[in-house]
Amino acid sequence: MHQPHFLLSAEARTLSMREVFALSDEQALELFRAVRWGQDGEPVCPACGVVEPHWFLASRRQWRCRACGHTFSVTSGTIFAHHKLPLQVYLGAIAIYANAVKGLSALQLSRDLDVQYKTAFVLMHKLRESLIVHRDETPLAGEVQIDGGYTNGSVRPANRADERVDRRLAEHQNPDKRCVLVMRETYPTDDPAGPVGAKRTLTFVIPRENQRDVGALAARFIAPATTISADESDAYDLLHGRYPMRRVNHQREYRAADGTTDNQAVSYFARFRRMQIGQHHKFGLAHLANYANEAAYREDTRRWSNGAIFNDILTKSARTRPHRDWCGYWQGNTRRPERLAA
Repeated sequence: MHQPHFLLSAEARTLSMREVFALSDEQALELFRAVRWGQDGEPVCPACGVVEPHWFLASRRQWRCRACGHTFSVTSGTIFAHHKLPLQVYLGAIAIYANAVKGLSALQLSRDLDVQYKTAFVLMHKLRESLIVHRDETPLAGEVQIDGGYTNGSVRPANRADERVDRRLAEHQNPDKRCVLVMRETYPTDDPAGPVGAKRTLTFVIPRENQRDVGALAARFIAPATTISADESDAYDLLHGRYPMRRVNHQREYRAADGTTDNQAVSYFARFRRMQIGQHHKFGLAHLANYANEAAYREDTRRWSNGAIFNDILTKSARTRPHRDWCGYWQGNTRRPERLAA
């Protein structure tokens, strides 16, 4: 009997948006508290680290430390510190974000939550920051597929044909053009009964596919003796001296005669492109690494229920310290430098 796709099954729906927005103030507080300090855990003072039954200020829904007198809330010391909106709004935002399998625009979130665009923009980037802060960067092992894809390279051609330039030349390229390098650890292909596809994805932003950056990133994030599959780009030629390499020439075929393919890396870019074209349209250089990592996270959790994704993002957010790029954004504090990997 044909099995339905996972996303069509009941196991994929373990989170009810109606229940999230119906939470009372006390229920939302208890949910944040359980995620941050455990179901029966005592609050931890973010100033001095003392763990004990602190005084609870019920009218303010805050605690006062018995040791140092510091007053703190359930979000103090997290990425949601100094929040102005009710906790239900943040929980609802995470629920909406978890359900958006191909990304979510800040404009859509602002409409769903009835908040200003800038509020939704900052809130979503706080979630992306928590994802990249807590991503697993242990070296990939076993079998890894690697590939690079370019973004922000579009250049509007001139109206008249005699005024158009050769956009293949470096001097006519968009200065914002960047390469997203993806490494995907895959499940073994010799076990027909086991899981298939990719199980962990790492992404990096580099100026272009080149041997220096690819070599440095591979040495840091790919374990020795790992079998690497790549396309015909010369950026991966030097890896032959370090790893068992398998290559496929996409100018002739998508899958080599011996079964070599980088389809899992290409699958990542399929989601990344749909997120770009359908939701965000353009990625700013300062945030490109976070967007690329978001697509990787969505790929790695494609077989998770929406409730599991919600709990995972909420847990990561509760364990992420306030980030300087997202403090005082309304007062003009914005991230300036881009996050290049090598």
